[in-house]
Amino acid sequence: MSAISPTLELERRLLEEFPFVIGLDEVGRGALAGPVTVGASIIDADVARGEVPDGLRDSKLVSEKRRPEVAERTAAWVRGTALGWATPGEVDERGILGALGLAALRAIIGLREQGFPVESAVHLLDGDRDYLSRVAFDQLGRLDVRTVVKGDRDRAAISAASIAAKVARDALMVGLHEGFEAYAWDRNKGYASAAHREAIRAHGLTAHHRQSWAIAPAPPLF
Repeated sequence: MSAISPTLELERRLLEEFPFVIGLDEVGRGALAGPVTVGASIIDADVARGEVPDGLRDSKLVSEKRRPEVAERTAAWVRGTALGWATPGEVDERGILGALGLAALRAIIGLREQGFPVESAVHLLDGDRDYLSRVAFDQLGRLDVRTVVKGDRDRAAISAASIAAKVARDALMVGLHEGFEAYAWDRNKGYASAAHREAIRAHGLTAHHRQSWAIAPAPPLF
């Protein structure tokens, strides 16, 4: 079965009303270790008049080998991309939705630091939960945030954010693998593989784990 390609249909309609569309998507939400990461990709009407980059899909539908190539091509297509991160400690402190909101805010601020007027954009957030608006209000005021179910699959701006976040977070988890080889983060990227769970049972939690998720009774060892 062929993968579904995202379109620019929604973005083109919105760009008749807004100067920019910002797509946002998260990775790492269900992981046991590592940060949550939110990508934000911004496009304008000139971008939307063109074609979706070859190979762009929801990052889950692109092979790990091809993702860096597609992410590089996509980064050259959009007007700008930024990433926001929330640490395992912030997941513990704020809960997963609060941490996602914090990461999304940091991504939006990253775009603003690149010179984009993010307050005047419409923000397309993958999923059915708006975890951005409340967190962003104090710093950015009221943003126009629209949740889009299956947006990472169907909407090109969100797909662009998805693949940028996935490639960056995967690279971080591979880097963290050194010194914590038992947990196999180079393969599972912090998610709950059998090897990862067995390593937690054998060695306990590290500082890179989300302690509040009660994934092992042992105290942190590192």
